[in-house]
Amino acid sequence: MKRIVFAFCLLTIGFAVSAQDQREFSYTEGDTTYTMKRYVFMLLESGETKSKDSTEAAYYQQMHMAHLNKLAESGKLIVAGPFEGGGNHRGLLIFDVETVDEALKLEGEDPSVKTNRLKMNAFYWWGAKGTVIN
Repeated sequence: MKRIVFAFCLLTIGFAVSAQDQREFSYTEGDTTYTMKRYVFMLLESGETKSKDSTEAAYYQQMHMAHLNKLAESGKLIVAGPFEGGGNHRGLLIFDVETVDEALKLEGEDPSVKTNRLKMNAFYWWGAKGTVIN
């Protein structure tokens, strides 16, 4: 009976520990330990609405950049950038948030998304925690 209770306690503790942070895991290779973290990768694509003139295009680009800067300042958006020659693929965003739905909600407030100039496609992506792009 003591073995069953002990096994149950270990199992319960294991579930509690894994539930604490399901967005990270570590593994060791040789003498190096890597910690992986789950982020949300978002692909921005061309929407159906196109700007009628360069003034309108510049206005929405300014509003788009202000929105992205606000998300970056909050720490929720950690990487953003356009594609060169990407055709309908306009850019990418990487969010440090819990869920795809949270990222979609945050980027859904972008004026370029609200007016259907950009469409969003988001999914989970695992990257090395602490990776810095210079």
